[in-house]
Amino acid sequence: QVQLVESGGGLVQAGGSLRLSCAASGRTFITLAMGWFRQAPGKEREFVAAITWSGGRSEYADSVKGRFTISRDNAKNTVTLQMNSLKPEDTAVYYCAAPILLTGYVPPGANWGQGTQVTVSS
Repeated sequence: QVQLVESGGGLVQAGGSLRLSCAASGRTFITLAMGWFRQAPGKEREFVAAITWSGGRSEYADSVKGRFTISRDNAKNTVTLQMNSLKPEDTAVYYCAAPILLTGYVPPGANWGQGTQVTVSS
């Protein structure tokens, strides 16, 4: 079992930046991709970004391309989401998940973090 703990959320003005981190512990032998999802109030959880085990490939939702960057440090068992040019519509609870597929598909039994709130004011 893998435990995932997100951090770095908060309140920021539109146009600002935040950096989210996801720390993995426990059985951290993860060969598939890891990724970030978000859920806004009244909406379904949606894919944001994913990165392969090697860090050589990443995928992003169209809504965040060019603004968000996902990276990972396997030595530290962490995945980071750098969010720039934030918009009010980015407001959501952000979740880390592993293992997932690079496409954003979350297989049964995948692990989720508890989530971290990101609020972007206009």
